[in-house]
Amino acid sequence: MPPVAKKVSLERTHHGDTVIDEYAWLLKKDDPDTIAYLEAENAYTQEKTGHLQDLQEAIFKEIKGRTLETDLSVPTRKGAWWYYSRTQEGKQYGFQCRVAADGDSPPQLEPGTPLPGEQVILDANELAGDSPFFSMGTSAISPDGTRLAYSTDFSGDERFTLRFKDLTTGELLPDEIPGVFYGGAWSADGSTFFYTTVDEAWRPYRIHRHTLGSAEDVVVYQEDDERFWVGIALTRSQRYLVLTSGSKITSEVRILDADTPDGEFTVVRPRRTGVEYGLEHAADRFLILHNDGAVNFELAGAPLDDPGSWTPLIEHRDDTRLLDVDAFKDYVSVHFRRDGLTGIRILPGDGGEPYEISFPEPLYDVAPTGNAEFETGRLRLSYTSMVTPPSVYDYDLRSGELILLKQRAVLGGYDPADYEQFREWATAPDGTRIPLSIVVRKDTSRPAPTLLYGYGSYESSIDPYFSVARLSLLDRGFVFVIAHVRGGGEMGRRWYEDGKLTRKKNSFTDFVACARHLKAGGWSDQIIARGGSAGGLLVGAVANLAPEEFAGIVAEVPFVDALNTILDPSLPLTVTEWDEWGDPLHDPEVYAYMKTYSPYENVDGRTYPAILATTSLNDTRVLYHEPAKWIARLRATAQGGPFLLKTEMGAGHGGRSGRYDAWREEAFALSWILDRVGVTE
Repeated sequence: MPPVAKKVSLERTHHGDTVIDEYAWLLKKDDPDTIAYLEAENAYTQEKTGHLQDLQEAIFKEIKGRTLETDLSVPTRKGAWWYYSRTQEGKQYGFQCRVAADGDSPPQLEPGTPLPGEQVILDANELAGDSPFFSMGTSAISPDGTRLAYSTDFSGDERFTLRFKDLTTGELLPDEIPGVFYGGAWSADGSTFFYTTVDEAWRPYRIHRHTLGSAEDVVVYQEDDERFWVGIALTRSQRYLVLTSGSKITSEVRILDADTPDGEFTVVRPRRTGVEYGLEHAADRFLILHNDGAVNFELAGAPLDDPGSWTPLIEHRDDTRLLDVDAFKDYVSVHFRRDGLTGIRILPGDGGEPYEISFPEPLYDVAPTGNAEFETGRLRLSYTSMVTPPSVYDYDLRSGELILLKQRAVLGGYDPADYEQFREWATAPDGTRIPLSIVVRKDTSRPAPTLLYGYGSYESSIDPYFSVARLSLLDRGFVFVIAHVRGGGEMGRRWYEDGKLTRKKNSFTDFVACARHLKAGGWSDQIIARGGSAGGLLVGAVANLAPEEFAGIVAEVPFVDALNTILDPSLPLTVTEWDEWGDPLHDPEVYAYMKTYSPYENVDGRTYPAILATTSLNDTRVLYHEPAKWIARLRATAQGGPFLLKTEMGAGHGGRSGRYDAWREEAFALSWILDRVGVTE
């Protein structure tokens, strides 16, 4: 029998409306009743999925068998060294390494064969020890290559301990700083490290300056506006420290000469609500990417002595969203998005005509990556598609040649020619065309069972990507589809704005329209919906909106108790989220709107598909109680199911940390998906 959650009615009144939350007691993480309930749910899920153990093991072996377990990354040049990471068969975590640099071309590395002179900077397996969870938050090399700053987390709560290592001697320095956030930046001379800490709401709000060997750190900036996060970075040129404070819709940048780490940061332009901008240093000027009067952003230049004076370089275009800019000594690279695909534009430093790099596939994702060196004639790119494994290229600015440095090996005889990818368009109820990215084996009979994945928040784009684990579905006759719903960034900034705040329901109706398009077009019969975090809100909402369209739903760390969470400013991240979802605490219209779609609030007595919700006890982003409450209410109120909850009792938002553990978790989810449509072999 499934666990039955006790009901303890908690009534709260907002804007004249009474909210009854009978499962609010599950917020008490340290209550023995809470832990006992979560463990009972785990036992029930194990009981209901026990018949899938052989299938889980088969899928795990497929993922493992297709993965080159002893592998390494393409080396990245920084100063006098080539840096790379490698994995080793049987090891959960990777190794960070380097070798001395000689020329522009990266050294040819063979998996399992260390290069002469290799220096292992960090062995994450040694750091992790016997801990069931391990994660790194920061790994930053000082500009002169002599010191490493790194931080570790052993619980999944994303509070890291920062340490420093002398790479010349291999010794750890005595400096140790607990309770830090991700990221950080060195001063130019490597004597000082700037790091970030969070407040009680898990908001990064302070930047600290730590001088090596000193016991007293200095707070150089504190952000008091609860909507804003802070972060710090060193420009590629290593000339400036850039301190950014930003909300979901507004940003403000401060800069400091990296040679004077004890100096004062100066503001580039004071914050103005709705204006976002970022800064990059390009030799004799600054580059500013901003949306002041340019919804899809434009690129401007600014003098070094007057960074707030902006002159357009690439003007705004309605059809092109500028994403990022990378400055080098002799050229500039601009990352952009157009027609649902990403691209790269080159601005030669000699005044030559700008141009775009072309790619052959109809669906793909490309981005600059690993470009640490300022003085180089090459641009490092990552490239992938639904059928092309992740690939690393160098683009030679002089010859215009794309040089393939590495493509992830897929073992077991994978042939991309056995699969095909498509771009189709569904029509939403308001007439908007919604792009879908589709991949399927060529020999699959249609209609076929389908996994439909979506996200649709924060302007985050789920671009076409390759997955080794996905092959276990495709080879069993599945179609895999990404629904690029509004709220994401796939079609530009307006696409995002049409799926947030009081237009959030567009994300949900878009997803349902995609499901119906797939059925009407002969692609799909049974559809499983899958989404995580804010994508868990998406699939949770469509479970209420159109449960009849889905044979099952996988909701991973799902944001399904949205209204109660956003009403409570004491919870992590709530206030910073008001720019994304609205402020239901103070705005009755936002409250009424959110109440109509929040999954937990809208569970009723209809027949729902089977639902698998997964979460982690130490998640600080979407707290474990959200899916726990949701499943409890579904089981008490709804028809259909079964409704299952699986909680990792020692992990965070990303689930289990080791790669073998992560593969087993994915095998568990995929076996459940296959079982829902009757594919168990």
